[in-house]
Amino acid sequence: MDPQQHPGDTAIGVCILAGGEATRLPGKLTLAVGDVPMLVRVYRNVSPAGETWISTKGTLPPEIDLDAPMVVDRWPLRGPLSGLISTMSEMRTEWVFAVAGDAPFVDAAFAARLASYAAPSLDAIVPTHDEANRRIEPLAALYRRDAFVREGLPVLLGGSGALRLVIDRLRTRFVPVQDQRVLANVNTPAEYDALRGALA
Repeated sequence: MDPQQHPGDTAIGVCILAGGEATRLPGKLTLAVGDVPMLVRVYRNVSPAGETWISTKGTLPPEIDLDAPMVVDRWPLRGPLSGLISTMSEMRTEWVFAVAGDAPFVDAAFAARLASYAAPSLDAIVPTHDEANRRIEPLAALYRRDAFVREGLPVLLGGSGALRLVIDRLRTRFVPVQDQRVLANVNTPAEYDALRGALA
């Protein structure tokens, strides 16, 4: 199977969000995960799923060398919603897999699993975990590009950056994920230490 084709012939692109402030763990995307910076690890994991774009607030640090198109956020410091809209507006694939740049266990197989649910009647396929509280993971999710931009812009321009508000406006299928490790991201020094321990 061609790495960019998925069940139902759903071709997808990938948007890695790398424009956050990282106030609790400055410089986290450059921290080593194995033998490469975290953002490089995420890129290597997900890029086999399709053409991979990077959403950023500016130039990336020199130690992160990626052969990928980059889009600078048009609404700086407005959170992941603004980064996704900025980047999706430049992309051309019908579906886009959105992933955080600090999620080192998400991979192309996970994106392909979500893509297998894509259908004309849907605009989003969003993982859920912790069924008791119905927690969702909007930054390891698949979105119909034009619908996300169309429904996301009013939310963003209305002053909110909440991805949940956009998802509520989309025709969404929620997909339970049993292995919560795949959805883990790194926001604090303690979480980074735990990641290094898991990879040791």
